[in-house]
Amino acid sequence: MKLSVLATKGHRLLSLVAAVDVFATANRFLEIEGEKPFFEIQIIGQSDHSVLAESFRDYPFFDISNPNLKSDVIIVPAFANREMQENIGNNIRFIPFLHENYQNGASLVSLCTGSFLLAASGLLNGKSATTHLEASDKFEAAFPEVNLQPHAIITENENIYTSGGATSSFHLKLHLIQKFCGREIAVRVAKNFAIDLDRNNQLYFDQFKPDLVEDDDLVCMVQKLINEKYSEIKTVEEALEVVPSSRRNIIRRFKQKTGITPIRYLQKTKIEAAKNLLETTNKDILEVMVSCGYNDMKNFRQLFKSLTGLTPKGYRDKYGMRLS
Repeated sequence: MKLSVLATKGHRLLSLVAAVDVFATANRFLEIEGEKPFFEIQIIGQSDHSVLAESFRDYPFFDISNPNLKSDVIIVPAFANREMQENIGNNIRFIPFLHENYQNGASLVSLCTGSFLLAASGLLNGKSATTHLEASDKFEAAFPEVNLQPHAIITENENIYTSGGATSSFHLKLHLIQKFCGREIAVRVAKNFAIDLDRNNQLYFDQFKPDLVEDDDLVCMVQKLINEKYSEIKTVEEALEVVPSSRRNIIRRFKQKTGITPIRYLQKTKIEAAKNLLETTNKDILEVMVSCGYNDMKNFRQLFKSLTGLTPKGYRDKYGMRLS
């Protein structure tokens, strides 16, 4: 199986290297068992192979302009920064290659924020996808025709695969190795990289620490007010009362600049504060709830679980302080 890893401009080096390493490790275990390597790994980019250093000298490099390039699996690695529109523009030459090979039966795989390039191709429209949690709001705003599943570790639709952030990408690689090489090889590779196979949710990895908007004073004003007064604000209307503009205008501009509504921003800010208290203090869950500005335990638990995938107790069990 010809497996192509795209050396996109602005890729996160760790993402690219890990993709090559994991599938090369699967090949090595197959050889140990007396079988032929299953994956024929190649690197495809837009510039000289030398930028990838000697670690990749064993793998052929091809420029995307080569008209004879064919692939059975194409992997789009994560990007190293958050400037997704710039990243898409810098890698627009890969999109025809993705379309052509997908039409010829190739599997397309995006790791973490590599999903932005895949979504820009239009091939994810009408399909489920996931990405890094911190990029999910931007993704949803940029690609409304994609059914974003921010909680998902991996998604699979019509031979297109996406993964969540960071180590969630390993779960997708292991899923593909199991599919193509069998469970035994996948387990061996998982143990080699010390990856647990039972993860089914990535929401609890989310960290809501948005940057302040710099080019819209009204939006920045609302952000600062919520950031500083979240525990006192009961409804988002309270935060909008002091802003010199109509509610409709603020909400429109806020979502345009941040990717989410002021209500969601307030909820995420409160829950992020709750997570911090559960991680760093011994306050009971009732105290945590009140400290964050909530007074209904049922609603607090429901919102907490919807944003983290865990109950407050479950979150504390995973990340809380251990008493000696």
